[in-house]
Amino acid sequence: MTVSSSYPRICPVFLAIFLLILSGQLVKTAAENDPYKILGVSRSASQAEIKKAYKNLAREWHPDKNKDPKAEDMFIKISKSYEILSNEERRSNFDRYGQMDENQPPGQSQHHGFRNFHSSFYFDESFFHFPRSRDFADSKYMLHHAQFNGDILPDSYKRPYLIKVTSEWCFACIHIEPVWKETVLELEPLGVGIGIVDMGYERRLANQLGAHRAPSIIGLVNGRVTFFHQAVVREHLRQFVEDLLPQGLVEKVTDNNYMTFLDSWKMENKPNLLLFDQIPIVPLLYKLTAFAYRDYVRFGFVDQGDTQTSRLLRQFNINTYAPTMLIFKEDTEKPIDIIQARGMKRQIMDEFVSNNKFLQVPRLVSQQLFNELCPVKQFHRRRKYCVLLITGEDQAFLPGNKAFLDFASANRKEVLRFAYVNQRLQQPLCQALLPNQAALSPQVVILERRSQAGKVLYRSVSGGWNGSEEDKYRLHEQLELLQKDPTYLSLDATLPELNNEMAPIFIIQWMNAAYDYILQIYDDLLYSNWREMMPILSLIFSALFILFGTVIIQAFSEPGESKPRKQKPKEQPQTEEDASSRANTSSRPPKKDFVEVTELTDITYISNLVKLRPGHINVVLVLTNASKNALLRKYAKEVFSFSGTQTLHFSFLNADKHRHWMPSLLRSACDAGRSENHLDDEESSDYTGHVLALNGYKKYFCLFRPVFTGDDPSDSSSDTSFSSDSRRKSRSRSRSSSHSRSRSHSREDGASFKRGTTRATSIEVHHKLDRLGLWMERLMEGTLPRLQVPAWPSLDTTTES
Repeated sequence: MTVSSSYPRICPVFLAIFLLILSGQLVKTAAENDPYKILGVSRSASQAEIKKAYKNLAREWHPDKNKDPKAEDMFIKISKSYEILSNEERRSNFDRYGQMDENQPPGQSQHHGFRNFHSSFYFDESFFHFPRSRDFADSKYMLHHAQFNGDILPDSYKRPYLIKVTSEWCFACIHIEPVWKETVLELEPLGVGIGIVDMGYERRLANQLGAHRAPSIIGLVNGRVTFFHQAVVREHLRQFVEDLLPQGLVEKVTDNNYMTFLDSWKMENKPNLLLFDQIPIVPLLYKLTAFAYRDYVRFGFVDQGDTQTSRLLRQFNINTYAPTMLIFKEDTEKPIDIIQARGMKRQIMDEFVSNNKFLQVPRLVSQQLFNELCPVKQFHRRRKYCVLLITGEDQAFLPGNKAFLDFASANRKEVLRFAYVNQRLQQPLCQALLPNQAALSPQVVILERRSQAGKVLYRSVSGGWNGSEEDKYRLHEQLELLQKDPTYLSLDATLPELNNEMAPIFIIQWMNAAYDYILQIYDDLLYSNWREMMPILSLIFSALFILFGTVIIQAFSEPGESKPRKQKPKEQPQTEEDASSRANTSSRPPKKDFVEVTELTDITYISNLVKLRPGHINVVLVLTNASKNALLRKYAKEVFSFSGTQTLHFSFLNADKHRHWMPSLLRSACDAGRSENHLDDEESSDYTGHVLALNGYKKYFCLFRPVFTGDDPSDSSSDTSFSSDSRRKSRSRSRSSSHSRSRSHSREDGASFKRGTTRATSIEVHHKLDRLGLWMERLMEGTLPRLQVPAWPSLDTTTES
């Protein structure tokens, strides 16, 4: 009784304790799953505070950085909490009902929301590349740099690719994932290639594609990358893939143009494929097939609902209840093959087209076609032989060509491939097969390819080919003999590579490449953000600044020769005496404070005069051992203002070493054009202080002779240089009277050959070059008289006495 009476009193106590513990656990669980407490923010926190707290916690609890076993779960909770609180609608639902999932009905517990979170598609652990299974079979589509360049890039010339660029921290990628999944399920069976690039692991590939942010969707076709810039909707992605394909892949065919379309096999050298369907637009599956086989087959589309296609439907007896494909070859009245199915699949289309991608007797128009029609013999495969008709394009060859086509149609065998060659367009091939015959009449050659290098075994059919019954019988007999005895092909040759008859001309290729380049630049300028465009814009503005800055500076600056150069009295220009050890650098522009004067010797004579470049002039001073130092100093001062001209070179000639050269030069000039002027006592004349401007290429020279200026010989200051003021006045007077002086000086030059020598001897050495600066100005103006010479005299060498 005691026990039984105490039992009812003990049971409520245990029940109360259990409920207390359970409620405490629920409160604890709710507190742990509260997004505000997880992020450590108050319920009145702003979006900026929530975002800042999320970034700090995500950086702290990221599994790649935090090795705590609970870091992975904590990071997922942080991400889910931020998704809820960053969205005003979800945040409001949580504040009212305590729900964590927007699809959760109001009033359900928070614990249920977190339980759904772990199984949610959007925030599955695989998205962050944790060591668990990838969502949506990402590993199947992941691209690597070597795989992309080795497989994907070449394959883009046969089918377009749709590539998604993502990364671990790309939370915006989560929202496009369902649309991406639906698009892949729709487009991949049609033949569109799918790829995924992870920027975190394939940064090199992302840079090659030009993808600098995630998420990005890229289209790849014919090796060209195009970015998708519209809203991520399935219809937009489908249209984006369709726009990637080249224009003109499929031609719209009606009753008016179907005969022209079917007759195009003669020029295009391709079979023609017609698709009959009830829809008014070309299906994307058909466009993708046309893109893959555009080099082999020409594609046309017939809208069965169009009133202008009724004749076509009746002629070919088309069933209007299912899509129908007809393929035509040389016979435009009857299709070679037909297929009809309610649900056209890519595999069915590929098999249908690949089995009929060659004409019955195609023309060999390229090496690629020759390799496919006549493959190289493989030891583990059955032999295949090519029967070639070498013919022409004139009307006289048409009957023989038609007979060869009939023979090929009646003798279809797997081991035989029939083709013909235009002898005018493929002359090297015809000459290699028929070296001793003039291919004036059609010839038939049977060959078997033995190597990729062009080696073949062949034999020509005797008697030529006229298309007669006797020719057909003879060819059939030899083909039967060949299949019994392969040694029947007794001749061998190495064939050259065939000319590509279908290749576009260079200007068309250049225009297509330029169009693609301009289109790519326009797309980049239209959709690229400023951060990506800054390097290009910086380069453009820098180039414009340099260009216009240079133009403006040149426009507002005075010409260099109009400004007199002021020389510092302490600085003396260097001469050959000061730098005799320097090599010949007459072609190098002079330095700012340096005049390089080279001595004409047997070594430098050829390069500084005889082989002087066109447009270059060598200004040579004639001196002696006694006057060398004084004349070189004065010569350097007079020509210093002209030393910045790259076409002028400065040299000196020692008359004591080469005393015969100057008289020989003047004598050759007199003999060439001034025979009335003769030199008396040329061997003993004093040419000290004479300056010659020698044009080695055009073989003429201008001569400067010392002229007394009236200065006081005893004036010590005259041995240095003119003052800047007198130099400026004398140059201004020389410009104003340049025309009159040119006429008078030309007479003076001609008459002074005889009297100039004695006049020069009466002048002091340091005054002989007083007027050289004015003479140099006339030389630059081109007003000096020119003395032509038939050839430059040799530079004789004598020992110094």
